[in-house]
Amino acid sequence: MPTTAPAHSLSDVTASDSTLRRFLHGLPGVDAVGLEARAASLGTRSIKTTAKAYAIDLAISMVDLTTLEGADTPGKVRALGAKAVHPDPTDRTTPMTAAVCVYPDMVTVAKEAVAGSDVKVASVATAFPAGRTALDVKLADVREAVAAGADEIDMVIDRGAFLAGRYLKVYDEITAVKEACGGARLKVIFETGELSTYDNIRRASWLGMLAGADFIKTSTGKVAVNATPANTLLMLEAVRDFRAQTGVQVGVKPAGGIRTSKDAIKFLVLVNETAGEDWLDNHWFRFGASSLLNDLLMQRQKLATGRYSGPDYVTVD
Repeated sequence: MPTTAPAHSLSDVTASDSTLRRFLHGLPGVDAVGLEARAASLGTRSIKTTAKAYAIDLAISMVDLTTLEGADTPGKVRALGAKAVHPDPTDRTTPMTAAVCVYPDMVTVAKEAVAGSDVKVASVATAFPAGRTALDVKLADVREAVAAGADEIDMVIDRGAFLAGRYLKVYDEITAVKEACGGARLKVIFETGELSTYDNIRRASWLGMLAGADFIKTSTGKVAVNATPANTLLMLEAVRDFRAQTGVQVGVKPAGGIRTSKDAIKFLVLVNETAGEDWLDNHWFRFGASSLLNDLLMQRQKLATGRYSGPDYVTVD
């Protein structure tokens, strides 16, 4: 299945809407059957006990522990931050999660909750999850989160503009948001479940990377179809090929629907077999999740003690 981008220079592909369109539509078409078959095949790999223990700890360290509900309160965010820093208070060898992810108005609370730790604070912005508002409002949303102390910004693209073929508009919005981020890392969310085709997901991946994304992210977790092995595999191929062509490494974040340790390990196999070991680190790969951490903790204790914990072992998110 061909995945390599056209060999010409990328320096001028964003000069105009026509050059950007020509580049994106010149990317190799996706063999959907082949993509899904490879994702399914990699998902059947067996993992030995020692490798499983390593994979579970690695997955814990890659979780963006997330709460994005209208009913979020400071107390809930503080509890989330405490859990991110000490996922299992009875076992301090448990890794911290990578980040907590909250709305901009909760960033200050989250920063206080994880103070003194290596846990990052990520904030969704740009009128999450729909992304349907004016650019100046989106930029104000980003600046508010960054001013409050966000280490990372998760933005959503304008899917309507993308699907209408207005690629330069989407590119310009991403670059403007990237500038507004200052020193914060930028994750660009495509909402893959709304992009309809694998070809569109490949185009969105390259568009996001060309515009300066530090991460490309599958989903908001707010639609019916979120992260899948196939769409994540496709995005991993894109970051691999982008680095091969430009020397720039970009992270990947599948989000939504990843709930079990078994699922998480399948995704880690995809990373290792597609992008390679360089991406097996939370600087380059994340899970956007809320309930996943609980199952990882349960499985971690099972490996350590030989038995599953009772229902009160983990907190309910």
